[in-house]
Amino acid sequence: MAQCVQSVQEFVQDSFVPMVAVLCSEEAERVTRKNNLSFAELLRPFCRLTSEGHIRDPNNQVQVVKNLRICVNNVVTNLNSPSTFSPAQRRMLNEVVLSCQPQEGGATNVITAGDYDLNFSDHSLKASLPWYSAWRETLSEVSTSQHYTATTPWFEAYRENFLQSMPASEHEFLNHYLACLLVVSSTEAVPVEQFLKLSQEQHRVQHSGDYTNPKWFIPNTLKYYVLLHDMSEGDEQRADSVYEDMKQRYGHQGCYLLKMNSRTISAEEDEQIPDPWSQYLHRNNLQNQDVLEDGAAAVNSAAVENNMNAAEVDSPEKDRAPSSLESHPLQLDTASSPGSLPPLSPANTELKKAAPEGGAAGSHGTCLTLNDHGHIRQFIQEFTFRGLLPHIEKNIRQLNDQLVSRKGLSRSLFTATKKWFGGGKAPEKSISEPKSTCGLLYPPEAPELQIRKMADLCFLVQHYELAYSCYHTAKKDFLSDQAMLYAAGALEMAAVSAFLQAGAPRPYPAHYMDTAIQTYRDVCKNMVLAERCALLSAEILKSQVKYSEAATLLIKMTSEDSDLRSALLLEQAAHCFINMRNPMVRKFAFHMILAGHRFSKAGQRRHALRCYCQAMQVYKERGWSLAEDHINFTIGRQSFTLSQPENAVTAFRQILTNDSRQTATQQGAFLREYLYVYKSVIGGQEDSLPQLPLPCIHSSATRVYFGHERRLAEGEKQAATHVSLDQEYDQDQASMWGHLEEQLVASANRGVVPGNFQPSQCCLNSQTDNLRCPLAVAEEPIVVEVSFRNPLKVPLALSNLSLLWSFTAEGTSPSEENAEEAITNEETLTQGMKQKDDIVTTEIILEFHLGPEESKLARLRLLPHRIGQLNIVGVVYNLAAASSGETAPSTEGQQTLDLMVVRGRQDLKIQGPRLNQTKEDKMVIRHGLDRRLDPIITPPMPLMEVFFLQFPTALLCGEIRKAYVEFCNVSGVALSGLRVASTHPDFFTFGSQTTTPLTPVSPTSAENCSAYKTLATPRQPGSVATEVLVSAGDFSQPSGVMDIPIEGSTLQPGESTQLPLWLRGPDQEGVHEINFLFYYESTEKGNKISHRVLRHSVFICASRSLSVKASACRSSGPPHHSLEDQGSGGTLVFIDVENINTSEAGVREFHIIQVSSSSQHWRLHKCINPAKDKDCKLTSRERAKLCFRATPCKPQATSNAVRKYTFADLNLGNERIISSSTPCGDFFFRGCRSAEVQPVEAPTSRTTASSRSQVCVPTEDIGNIVKKCNELDLNIIVIWKAYVVEDNKQLILEGQLHVALQTIGKEATSLTPKEETQEMVLLKFKSEAPPPVILPAAELSQLIKTNLHYPETYTHPFVQESLCVVPVTLTLSNCSLARVEVIIDLRHKSASPESVEVHSSFTWVGQTQHHLQLRPQEVLCLTLQACFLQPGVYNLNTPRVFAKLTDQGAMCETSQQTASPALIIINSA
Repeated sequence: MAQCVQSVQEFVQDSFVPMVAVLCSEEAERVTRKNNLSFAELLRPFCRLTSEGHIRDPNNQVQVVKNLRICVNNVVTNLNSPSTFSPAQRRMLNEVVLSCQPQEGGATNVITAGDYDLNFSDHSLKASLPWYSAWRETLSEVSTSQHYTATTPWFEAYRENFLQSMPASEHEFLNHYLACLLVVSSTEAVPVEQFLKLSQEQHRVQHSGDYTNPKWFIPNTLKYYVLLHDMSEGDEQRADSVYEDMKQRYGHQGCYLLKMNSRTISAEEDEQIPDPWSQYLHRNNLQNQDVLEDGAAAVNSAAVENNMNAAEVDSPEKDRAPSSLESHPLQLDTASSPGSLPPLSPANTELKKAAPEGGAAGSHGTCLTLNDHGHIRQFIQEFTFRGLLPHIEKNIRQLNDQLVSRKGLSRSLFTATKKWFGGGKAPEKSISEPKSTCGLLYPPEAPELQIRKMADLCFLVQHYELAYSCYHTAKKDFLSDQAMLYAAGALEMAAVSAFLQAGAPRPYPAHYMDTAIQTYRDVCKNMVLAERCALLSAEILKSQVKYSEAATLLIKMTSEDSDLRSALLLEQAAHCFINMRNPMVRKFAFHMILAGHRFSKAGQRRHALRCYCQAMQVYKERGWSLAEDHINFTIGRQSFTLSQPENAVTAFRQILTNDSRQTATQQGAFLREYLYVYKSVIGGQEDSLPQLPLPCIHSSATRVYFGHERRLAEGEKQAATHVSLDQEYDQDQASMWGHLEEQLVASANRGVVPGNFQPSQCCLNSQTDNLRCPLAVAEEPIVVEVSFRNPLKVPLALSNLSLLWSFTAEGTSPSEENAEEAITNEETLTQGMKQKDDIVTTEIILEFHLGPEESKLARLRLLPHRIGQLNIVGVVYNLAAASSGETAPSTEGQQTLDLMVVRGRQDLKIQGPRLNQTKEDKMVIRHGLDRRLDPIITPPMPLMEVFFLQFPTALLCGEIRKAYVEFCNVSGVALSGLRVASTHPDFFTFGSQTTTPLTPVSPTSAENCSAYKTLATPRQPGSVATEVLVSAGDFSQPSGVMDIPIEGSTLQPGESTQLPLWLRGPDQEGVHEINFLFYYESTEKGNKISHRVLRHSVFICASRSLSVKASACRSSGPPHHSLEDQGSGGTLVFIDVENINTSEAGVREFHIIQVSSSSQHWRLHKCINPAKDKDCKLTSRERAKLCFRATPCKPQATSNAVRKYTFADLNLGNERIISSSTPCGDFFFRGCRSAEVQPVEAPTSRTTASSRSQVCVPTEDIGNIVKKCNELDLNIIVIWKAYVVEDNKQLILEGQLHVALQTIGKEATSLTPKEETQEMVLLKFKSEAPPPVILPAAELSQLIKTNLHYPETYTHPFVQESLCVVPVTLTLSNCSLARVEVIIDLRHKSASPESVEVHSSFTWVGQTQHHLQLRPQEVLCLTLQACFLQPGVYNLNTPRVFAKLTDQGAMCETSQQTASPALIIINSA
């Protein structure tokens, strides 16, 4: 319960004070009216006594009366006696509450309860209640402080006025008049006569029986005679003489001379006299006018209360809260139809201050000086101490004497004395009343009422002990008579007396109060008395820290008969919950909601709004979404009716933007309410667009695309894919494109990338680098993709959706930027003016619908026309609730829907990426810039479009296909410097004009649309290869970037050109993504954009075709057998070709039509197998082995220039394909270049030691020598044709496969080997010693090539001569380019298993060991002699040959295992 300014004892004591009536003569009233006050109003500020009074109780004990206050009222007669409040009194209470509002901008009070912080805007102590281990100390500190929670002055004002407005009742005497002041002016002709008239009037009012009100305490009411003397006009001596006469007549204790009006208005105008009356007057005027209005106010009191404030409410219907709020406070509103809304009209909330008669509020007491104030205060004190208190004391004694004299005659104080006082009969009952116990009425002289009267007198003069005993006695009597109204009154006052007794000898009997409240409410049906009882009891319970009991009591008192009372009590109950030892915060919030609802029904909108706002602090962001929605909805409505539209809009915005769990119908109602409120808010503010909360915009997902959207395929033309908003962003792809662009820029800038190079970005999103302002081109559109999300379950209709921008022309620096220079389209969009199309053309989307909970992208376009800085600020649109379409809208309904459309904007504020570079960045959260919406518009640039014709989607591995590419310049600026880079440069070629032969093309080539250049050349048996010398520079391009050979190297505006493009299927099967990046520049230099690029991605499905494996070995034949091979022996090349096609592509068979070679050192010389004039056919899974002889190339004359490549063609059919021309040569060189990029493994450096001495030698020299010795560097090109059946038509495909033979004896293949997964290697933390460097035996063994020449058969007459000596020539060839020492040992016997089977009983005769030296590439013949003892077959291949480089010290045996056995047949003659 909210804390009061007064203490509980003061509050209860002031609730029951002695009542004094006033009767004034007309002249006396005129004198007081000079001060704009009646006599009763004049006395009111001085009615509290500043000094103590004393009385003696019946036992003659002195009782001190402290801080006594008396209540002085004019006598107002009334014919009927109401037991409840009149409508005027209810209205007065309503206005009291309405006029008392919390101060705006006052100090904020924060109560911390658990993890809640509750703010109360008033002047009170901040209480922090963290409930941890020291909560007891905290609680005691808070409890003992004077103000420990929020104050509610409106409740205190209500309570004070309620208690002072209590109607006088028959069952109690506390608010009956004890005395009457008779006031006469000294200017009367005969003042004593006036006193007599007033005295008679008072007697008539009290005893005639005509008036039920006012009620009088005692039959002989104290009359106190006051002579009023006006100092400004009356005769003071006459006044004094009249007063002396009065003292003689009435006694000096029964009269008083009050002098006033000492101050004239004209004099002393500057003197400021305090005005203590203003705080009492508003309430007093309301109280005084209620009687006059009672007769006319024939309306239902409940209806009056619900329509109390005429200043705030126009009519009862208008004031009614929405029907949903009346049914239950937590039930939400559902609107009946889309066009109909509850009547929300902002009401004027200025209170009507009742101006007192006769002047302004600040003019009270204008004729009174401070001395006059003192006279009035002295008068009250004299009257109380000399008149009132002695009168009360006398009456207490009289009543006590009456009671005591009869005490011995009965079992209780009065039970049996009813015979004498007429109490033997049952108490009278009103004839019209039903038989209920609350209808009992005692006669005025009944003994029970006398004891009650004595108790009330004792209570008024603070003699609580005697009062308690009297109340207790009366209570028993009333209960025994079943007079429940009287019993309830006695119980109530007994409890209060027990509480107020000094020293508290007995505990507060709360059950007395509970019984009294229940009796008043349920039995007597008197809610006014029940409410008074509850207010007193709750305050007492609160003072005893019994907050739970107080809250329960207050909640019980809520009912449907008074919304205002229920609202105030519910609010106090809520404060009780928050002040408990363990604060019940959610109960506080819930009861604040209930209080707010009842305030709303009572017309107290400001208080209702305050309650809901305080409750919102508890429910906010706790997951109570439905409660939040209800509170926000109510706050919005109340704020709107209180002419606080901004607050209303904020509250409705919360409902709509949160992820609501309301039904679709409810959300629709919320939306319509919001639009209605919004419409009224922005009605008069057409100059700027307001911010709208719906739909939600995901700003960081905004994407910006610069340029035209690509044209789709036209007929057979396939357009370049480029970049579009339909593609998803991929970081790896972006870096790949950036790398390609870097290659292109380097190629255009002589191999150097400029320092300010930035990759082109056509589409910007949250993952791209947006630190710099992007560059856009004039006359090219800018597309902004905005992500909208509808959080509601009802559809939204957006219309006239467009972008909001501001533009600064080039040459205006931002520092000098004025409002005129920054051009914006806001005002044109706001007021519907003509668009500023000369600067930027803004596209408008007329309709944009969002379904329930739908996310949708809107692509909004701008077309800039001028150069400068463009800033895209946000989006502008009309928002409306989409109609469900169930009913056809009528004309009136259509107008309502039109009204429900609001125009507003939402800004696109994009937060940049979080900075994480420096230590400061890591310590705090900082975000970088995101400039994607701030493009710089640059002058026009060329724009190219690329189209592909006859471009395949599937190829065989190695298949050659011819396509066409078309380049179009669609801009107004010429372009040049056309280049292309690709991730697969070996996939395509534009050809090379320099190598394209001018020879006639064969007819079959033209027939089959072959991509190759072919010549009709029938194959002759034994024919040698046709050779062509070609320079590699004619084909290869640096760094994989190709210049595109267009005529004149410039493409003028509107021009287009078409070029052939040869494609070769990738060597590996599968789907390949192949990316092209086209680069071009403007012919006009100096632009901010130096170049532009165009992307194209294709997917090619490669199917398996042929597998080619090749190996080479040195010919073992003698080098001088043929004239052509002079100088060195030839090399045999074996080619294995296998058809590994799985017939997926419908391939029937492959034909090997030609084998070509290309090398700087070797060439294919002739074909050994197949020898027939026929190409090689391979059906599925078939394999063929081809054999060719290769010879070194002829020495070239140009020694200083780069050595040329020799292309040798061996056609197996009737056509020769010119392998050195486009496209065969192009793909060969592209294939070589891509192979060179792959790293070559270093040769292993381990060998076995020879039987002789081993010396460590540097391996680099040996490696080089050995490498050159075994190098072949022969590239084989296998050209094939495939016959394919497709759609019952036979097609001929052609292609080529490459095999690079690098080393003799090492097999090479056309298929790239699949990477094997690496095995796991154990981690080694200790470094191992490096292995010793050992000579590469396997490679050194090939320094010398050996060859034995001997007759195959030899006939010898063993009969005549037992020894057969056969001459054998051993040919030694030095394969290296260094001098070599050779040792030949003939004494060796082979122990290999092959030689064991052959008869080996022969021996070498003559010199058995030779030591020779061979010059580089020298061939030496050595004649040996073999001696045989008998006929047979012998293996002569037994000599051991050791070789070493002359300048090295290690010997190594040449390998004989690869050479075949040299068999000789010895026959006997």
